[in-house]
Amino acid sequence: MKMPVEMHKDEEIKRKPAIHPVLILAIIVLICAVLSYIIPAGNYVRYEDAEIGAELIEPGSFVHVARTPNSPMDFLQSLTKGLQNAGYVVFFLFIVGGMFAILNGTGALNVGIANILRILKGKELLIIPALMIFFGCGSAFLGNFEEFLVFVPLILAICMTAGFDSLTAVGIIFMAAAAGYGGAITNAFTVGIAQNISGLTLFSGMGLRIVLFVCLEAASILYVMWFARAVKKNPKFSTVYAYDVEFNKGKRLDIENIPKLTTRQILVLIVFIAGIAFSVWGVITQGWYIDELSGIFLAIGILGGIVGGLRPGEICENFVKGLKDMALPCLMIGLANAAIVLLQEANILDTILHTLETLLAKLPAKLIPVGMFAFHEVFNVVVPSGSAQATITMPLMVPLADKYEITRQTAVLAFQLGDAFTNVLAPTGGEILAALAICRVPFGKWVKYLLPLFLIWCVIAVAFIVFALSTGYGPM
Repeated sequence: MKMPVEMHKDEEIKRKPAIHPVLILAIIVLICAVLSYIIPAGNYVRYEDAEIGAELIEPGSFVHVARTPNSPMDFLQSLTKGLQNAGYVVFFLFIVGGMFAILNGTGALNVGIANILRILKGKELLIIPALMIFFGCGSAFLGNFEEFLVFVPLILAICMTAGFDSLTAVGIIFMAAAAGYGGAITNAFTVGIAQNISGLTLFSGMGLRIVLFVCLEAASILYVMWFARAVKKNPKFSTVYAYDVEFNKGKRLDIENIPKLTTRQILVLIVFIAGIAFSVWGVITQGWYIDELSGIFLAIGILGGIVGGLRPGEICENFVKGLKDMALPCLMIGLANAAIVLLQEANILDTILHTLETLLAKLPAKLIPVGMFAFHEVFNVVVPSGSAQATITMPLMVPLADKYEITRQTAVLAFQLGDAFTNVLAPTGGEILAALAICRVPFGKWVKYLLPLFLIWCVIAVAFIVFALSTGYGPM
């Protein structure tokens, strides 16, 4: 693909004022409050499934109920309720932000990155597939997503130093993560729950999902590398060139004059790498999640600060600085959850679900699986959580699949794909807006950058769903 010599004239690369990401989410929360006066209220009957340990919907049980629109006080309280709902993520990010700030205080991370980039000078593009495979596998096998926010400052520094841009930094992490969620090879939070509800053997049908993940990941890597290569050749090719000049220029590391790693800094990197490896072991073999990972990352920060030669007061100061750096991302995650709180309290979330279910059931039988994919793409905007979406929608999708003689495995495939891509497109995904805020990337610029790959993902998804339907992808 031919690269343009220059994409912008000088007068066109001036930074245009961007809508603040907090304002975007605040408008969405306000819209949700207004919708409570427009959309009729309704509920499904729910029951507790002891085996799964979750509350499930009873198919065919939807009834309209009296309106309970959000009051002005409900709107004002939604932020604190949203923060409480997402408290486990918010405090995890605070702790890991503090950890990275402590390690940065030792100089080990910046010096280590700079030395690696100096070794790879002229071959910086090789960093992209290596990092994207790491993040993609984390999502496909372990269900990681919001945890990747803590790597954003690190990847941003790498990209700016390598001659890429901030869009590439976000793309490396979250395009890979979306591909991983699309493949969802052993993702317990999406495929695991969906298969359990569907009565399927846990992680059955893995062969097709492995091929699917490889295809999605390969498309993502090639796309990010193509764009990064164009930016490296001509920085003004980037649509965020002016933003990077203003906000991210200082993130570049001087690889020509960087000192060699000291013994203390090497010890800090050993602590960091060993801690990450220990966390991965715990997630895979011990079932660790946010609380356990928070404890491990806190230990990494404290131990790294000690071996790095920081005094106790300096460790505390850097930790507090890390908390401040994570304040905006955490606020945005709280706002994203505030929108869901308002929909639930107004009893219109089930109405939205019922409307989408009714439209889906009207499709011709052969289009039902593709319709399920589209259904979940849309509903994922309203409920971005994969595990929550599985417990809400799969009890409705299973009987629909049975009615039209579609295998339940195909219904799960449509769900996992529909749950994946709008995570990085919809503004209700607090994590992606948080990452964009860290990198000072306007949301509109991200959408423009993402859209071609998003369409490629959808084509791949539909192709695999059609293949699953035509081959009777099973079991069941």
